[in-house]
Amino acid sequence: MSALPTILDRICGEKRKLVAEHKAHRPIQELLNRAQDQAPPRGFAQSLTDKVAAGGFGVIAEIKKASPSAGVIRPNFQPAQIARAYQRGGAACLSVLTDTRFFQGSDADLGAARSACDLPVLRKDFLVDPYQVVEARALGADCVLLIVAALSDEDLAQMESVALGYGMDVILEVHDEAELERALKLRSPLIGINNRDLKVMRTDIATTERLVPLLPPDRVAISESGLESPADLKRMADVGVRRFLIGESLMRRTDVEEALRVLLAGACAG
Repeated sequence: MSALPTILDRICGEKRKLVAEHKAHRPIQELLNRAQDQAPPRGFAQSLTDKVAAGGFGVIAEIKKASPSAGVIRPNFQPAQIARAYQRGGAACLSVLTDTRFFQGSDADLGAARSACDLPVLRKDFLVDPYQVVEARALGADCVLLIVAALSDEDLAQMESVALGYGMDVILEVHDEAELERALKLRSPLIGINNRDLKVMRTDIATTERLVPLLPPDRVAISESGLESPADLKRMADVGVRRFLIGESLMRRTDVEEALRVLLAGACAG
């Protein structure tokens, strides 16, 4: 596995310490019991597919208060209210940041958002241990994201297996050709292409355009980061991508329902 980018390395190092603390205070059996008691997952990948099949775009709308690079993005942060607004605006799914130290999120944010709407929810966090996958299901998450750059092939396979065993969907996030090659050895069809280079924190949606032709027919691309306008979505549609994870550009808008509605209407026009 290649060396981790500095910011990712730092975040994952802190996350491993936090997971060790959680394991000490919350035994895995307690989580397993809670996960078992959850209602079945809502069908994250299927919700995206349904939007695309209807001729639209499958947007995973992100609920995020802050980020390491941008600081606080949305001071008036109300996850339940945002979740309902996203559903009204046409989102297929939600992504909720649960990392506290770097993104000022919490597990409670996921619970509040999911309870407030009918959309499937991705637990967006830095997963470094299978414990966190069980934790995600215990929280009610319908999908998890595994960052290929942060995990060994063995860890990826194990954590994917745990998630799929619960009926959850998995997004395998890649940034370049080498990571994509590793992701394609796994079972999950959802390939998240992150347009943000974590080494230099530069975003370029051409990353999606470069990697999409390398996907086999049984895999589906989700373009992540840097998507701000109807023109961006149309550009992605030109290379066959109609599923997106969009966060910061929506979170900065006062009316996220209207912002998402306008984005989708503009992209579908013409």
